[in-house]
Amino acid sequence: MGSDARRRVAVITGASGGVGRATARLFAENGFDVALLARGQAGLDAAAKDVESAGGRALTIATDVAQFDEVERAAAKAEKKLGPIDVWVNNAMTTVFAPIWDVDAEEFERAARVTYLGQVWGTKAALARMLPRDRGTIVNVGSALAFIGIPLQSPYCSSKFACRGFFESTRAELLHRGSHVRMSMVHLPAVNTTQFSWCKSVFDRHPQPVAPIYQPEVPAKFILRAALDGRRAKVIGSWNKLLVAAASVMPGLGNQYAAIGAWESQLTDRPVSKNRPVNLWEPVDEDEDHGAHGIFDDESGGFLDPHFLKTLPQTTVNFAKALGRTAREKAARLRAA
Repeated sequence: MGSDARRRVAVITGASGGVGRATARLFAENGFDVALLARGQAGLDAAAKDVESAGGRALTIATDVAQFDEVERAAAKAEKKLGPIDVWVNNAMTTVFAPIWDVDAEEFERAARVTYLGQVWGTKAALARMLPRDRGTIVNVGSALAFIGIPLQSPYCSSKFACRGFFESTRAELLHRGSHVRMSMVHLPAVNTTQFSWCKSVFDRHPQPVAPIYQPEVPAKFILRAALDGRRAKVIGSWNKLLVAAASVMPGLGNQYAAIGAWESQLTDRPVSKNRPVNLWEPVDEDEDHGAHGIFDDESGGFLDPHFLKTLPQTTVNFAKALGRTAREKAARLRAA
């Protein structure tokens, strides 16, 4: 991953908040200098202080990952200022909370360009530098929603499905080439990040992650681990592993379960202002830092969090309903065949 004579260099996109912010600090604590890519300058500056307080050099580069030329310029600047890139983490994302019929075409395209094409452009910029050296690691941040689509997040879910396909294809190409450049993908659970306070939403109720919820530092550890050991892929969280496995065995089950339980569970009872900030087109953290954590600290203990455990009886009921609906759906197809 690099010479022992120098600090290693990591580039992290979406680094001004959430998982990217937590990941940047953790990489610095583990001997990396970090190039921080995001749009909001206040968030970037605060992330740089996190990196520097952890012992690393920080380089902030205001970048819209939806634009390949900006990503390419950021990669060149990172190597010029910090040195050869050892690890590139594609983490940036955005989404629109709405049923598809309420998502404008340009909003869907924007979310897909950031969440999906941002990973493509980051990978291409990294490979342009890593392939000639025949070393380096790219970690793409996926999601359990790259396996199971849920309502109200079609731009995000479809982008993460695409990210998974892109990862599989590109990794196969590297294997065919015999390259020593490694690619990994870490699939996140629900995480308490700032996105729920600034993503585009058509609802007057505050959006929230679907429990169980984890703090950003949890996926940050797995992203670092993937960068260091080169594992192919990792789904974080036992609950998410269970859902992904169930959906792979019974593909219709995931649709039915999400239809029953994933609409209301993404909306709190907390009202939101009509002037709620939205980061889809412009950064919300340009003038004010919002940190790594969202507003759900009290519920972010993962699978064993009391808030999640209280939902298990209803979850069991929903799961049983989904199984029944899936069975009836299959029986109807067989009768019609």
